[in-house]
Amino acid sequence: MCTACSPHAPGSTVDLGAQYITRSPQRAGLHGRFYDELLALGLLKPLTSPIEGMVVKEGECNFVAPQGVSSIIKHYLKESGADVCFGHRVTRVDLRDDRWEVSTETGHPERFDLVVFTMPAPRILQLQGDVANLISECQRRQLESVSYSSRYALGLFYEAGTKIDVPWAGQYITSNPCIRFISIDNKKRNIESPDVGPSLVVHTTVPFGVTHMEHSTEDVQELILQQLETVLPGLPRPAATKCQRWRHSQVTNAAANSHGQLTLHVKPFLVCGGDAFTQSNFDGCITSALCVVEALKKHI
Repeated sequence: MCTACSPHAPGSTVDLGAQYITRSPQRAGLHGRFYDELLALGLLKPLTSPIEGMVVKEGECNFVAPQGVSSIIKHYLKESGADVCFGHRVTRVDLRDDRWEVSTETGHPERFDLVVFTMPAPRILQLQGDVANLISECQRRQLESVSYSSRYALGLFYEAGTKIDVPWAGQYITSNPCIRFISIDNKKRNIESPDVGPSLVVHTTVPFGVTHMEHSTEDVQELILQQLETVLPGLPRPAATKCQRWRHSQVTNAAANSHGQLTLHVKPFLVCGGDAFTQSNFDGCITSALCVVEALKKHI
């Protein structure tokens, strides 16, 4: 749920990950309060712009985030009162005096009473320290069973006044080996303004992503732009670009028998949550979050 900003015009943004949020009829009642809150705050609104090729199942409702999907994450972090630290990549987790000592690539270790992991399952298995030995063989198999699709996203930012003359706000592409989805992002979110240039996002196909996953983003960006010219000939030159590698894009197989979370250790408490234990959509995130909270409540 990543929203990128143009380096030249902060008001120009583009969603590089989730494009819209789908509420399933099965979860509408259970998760209704979350949607109601976000709608009331204006962080979500119904998707009304045309998305060509989108399959809508009976009873589903689709929403967009006018301020970008990252605004949803920022809202929940603000509500939590959490002290958020960016750029602290965790490399090892050790047991120290009945607490967790968490070490990062840079900086000194810190100790915590409990730890919640929400990173992709392969990243959990790469952690060093005591945590690597505390994971049981059964738990390891569960984490190893999680699989992901891989793809790239390319965001393009244009100067104010630029016209992209297409009848849709988004389009699923089925006839290109590289490009799977295109969105005129500000049009999709109904935030078009004469003062802010349009933004466009391209999602690649999974086979293209897998094939080029270890290539440089500069080289991949050039390949995507070449293919984009064949799909949308005559696009103006963007003022800025942002190429995002999604090594762990969407879960294709979730951890078996995990019930929304996986408790790795009880005292001190260590639990894993996220789409690896449900599914890669907003309803899956809520389901896992609620399961993690229930697990925490039993042991605090």
